[in-house]
Amino acid sequence: MKKRIAILSYHTCPLASEEGKETGGMNIYVVHTAKKLVEQGFIVDIFTRSQDPTQKKIVQLSETLRVVHIKAGPENYMLPNSEENKKLFFTSIPEFVENIKIFQKEQQIAYDILDCHYYLSGLAGLELKKRDTIPLLMTFHTLALMKNLVSRSNLSSQERERLKAEFLLTKEAQKIIAPSETEKKYLEYLYEVPAEKITVISPGVDTALFYPMNKQEAKRIVGASTDHKMILFVGRIDPVKGLDVLLYAMKIFLKKHKTIKACLWIVGGDTSEAPEEWTGELQKLEQLRQLLSLHTTVQFIKQQYQKNLPKYYNAADLVVMPSHYESFGMTALEAMACSTPVLTTNVTGVSELLDEQCQKHITTANNPLLLADKMAAILLHHKTSDDKAMLESLSHYDWKFVAEKIAEVYKQVLS
Repeated sequence: MKKRIAILSYHTCPLASEEGKETGGMNIYVVHTAKKLVEQGFIVDIFTRSQDPTQKKIVQLSETLRVVHIKAGPENYMLPNSEENKKLFFTSIPEFVENIKIFQKEQQIAYDILDCHYYLSGLAGLELKKRDTIPLLMTFHTLALMKNLVSRSNLSSQERERLKAEFLLTKEAQKIIAPSETEKKYLEYLYEVPAEKITVISPGVDTALFYPMNKQEAKRIVGASTDHKMILFVGRIDPVKGLDVLLYAMKIFLKKHKTIKACLWIVGGDTSEAPEEWTGELQKLEQLRQLLSLHTTVQFIKQQYQKNLPKYYNAADLVVMPSHYESFGMTALEAMACSTPVLTTNVTGVSELLDEQCQKHITTANNPLLLADKMAAILLHHKTSDDKAMLESLSHYDWKFVAEKIAEVYKQVLS
């Protein structure tokens, strides 16, 4: 009999990445692994908080894969970073759990595994586990201790609740999936998780969507100057991403290499409103852009549908991830699949892959001088032979192989 899996993605809808919303790795990870898990013979329901009362409650992605929108708090999109919304997410978990139970009763189904993504989903999973006593798997995606190390600020009440939840979940989960060896070590040493409880499974990349195309043509499609070296960032606009460091580095780069025509595009923020209506972090970056006189060099590009991103990666001459902390960094895989060079900090999980290829693609966090020099080294001296090596290294990062590894973990906890 086929095993039935409940994947909990409470605070963010896995379909959002295909709709141009909530650009982030977790959305992509959940939906792609689920699609491949059903090919492994599992029946999968993904439960997520309803963000639109007019949306279909059940979205059937295939015969054995559904996304189920569950009412939990306000049925609208909520920015996850505000203190008010963090509290709302937390207090709405009981409603989420109760409505999943009602759904199970209506459908007359039980699940064999709870696969939870992010700590909020984990807390919901713990409540469901109490009733059905089934195995619970955790994928944290980011760890609060590491994010707080980067922010170096006093903990808010919600951050304290998150830390408490993460410590609880590391004890209660049967298995924890970590995206990198670095993240596994943080879990071992900071959260005191037994090594045998953690399985390292790196995220994947959809090579049917992300592949090389003509660079000049891609530049024309996205509206970039064909005679400029284009530096690209793709991701959430968040302090942990190190975008302020990237702006400093861009200023230094332009001063040191005055003969090079270059631009920086930052893709991922909501720029549909007037600048005074932008998020606080985006407004800070806009102020820094003006202060450094980069207003003609740096562009903020609104978040893009997933299907449009390959054009941006292919238009770029370099993709930069200046993160202060990144559990993995799927952007790097997507760029590499498009044969675009990547430069990332040594605190990202994906740096383990890059380290095997070439040290020039790795820099240190919070060092704009070094970042500027590394950017110049790649833009001026990049070899196409490096691209071939990068593409070959991606063969083990297909979502099919990721799902096979997750399926092995499922079998372990079910045995």
